[in-house]
Amino acid sequence: MTTTVDPNYWSLLGVSPECDSTELKLAFRKEARKWHPDLNKNDTNAEERFKLINEAYAILSDPKKRKKWEKSHNKSQDIFENRFPSYEEYLDVVLGIKTNFKNDKDDINDPYPDLPEDEYEDYEESNFNEYIPTTSYPSPPPTLIYEDQESVVEITPDQALYGSKVEIQLQDGTLVEVLTPPFAGDGWRLRIEGAAIGCRDHFVQLKVETDDGLRIDGLRVMYRLELFPHDALLGCAVDIPTLNGSVTLQVPPNSSTGRLLRLRGRGLKYEEYRGDQIVEIIIVLPDNLSDSELALYQRLNEISLESY
Repeated sequence: MTTTVDPNYWSLLGVSPECDSTELKLAFRKEARKWHPDLNKNDTNAEERFKLINEAYAILSDPKKRKKWEKSHNKSQDIFENRFPSYEEYLDVVLGIKTNFKNDKDDINDPYPDLPEDEYEDYEESNFNEYIPTTSYPSPPPTLIYEDQESVVEITPDQALYGSKVEIQLQDGTLVEVLTPPFAGDGWRLRIEGAAIGCRDHFVQLKVETDDGLRIDGLRVMYRLELFPHDALLGCAVDIPTLNGSVTLQVPPNSSTGRLLRLRGRGLKYEEYRGDQIVEIIIVLPDNLSDSELALYQRLNEISLESY
């Protein structure tokens, strides 16, 4: 569910513009818990609603961003609130197209209103033609194209869960403080609009991964388990790291790459909710196969071909 309408952040969080920071935070936590995708698996609109709630809190909790949003939001509302905008205002405010149109034709400043037709044509040929571009004129200098910039920022699972302030350095050396949203995940990209050279955007990619290879995604914990082919085929018991120590996972036989196994309740905890840990199986080959092992794989391939 996507929309181009400017959302009313106050209505999204269910608070008034006069609320204090404590009321704002309580309202955000209530709505975030209500619309979190992990708690609304059957609602296809929950993820979009959850993103809007995070966006609303990020704007309203930052005084500078809030002031900028309120100025823009109120400006767009005033024109439609008391009267219908004129055509020029509609182009300017709604479509962002600047115009210099005037309603009264008599107001147009024509320096030669009374010239006969033939004299007007002579003037057009002798003066206006100098503004008509031709291929004989030199081409304009090439325009330097700048690219978007990106920084990778590492944060802890707790910082990802509750939100945090991180400091990054832009390409020109400027230090910028970025507020990460709550329930963030590994690989999330935050955009700082117009912060890179050439008015390009600067993206902040979040890295939320423990030393054991556990990746955070909201309340869930993701883990990639690499297995040799025979372990995946026959099944095995493997010790898996979690946020609260290792546990033994029984891998079912005939497991293939991409199979997902769930460890219930091994994710992050938020109030009375706790996420799961998802284990993704990845089949890999040993680094150094002996001649005997290689011969067995060749024989297995021959048997497979014989069965067809």
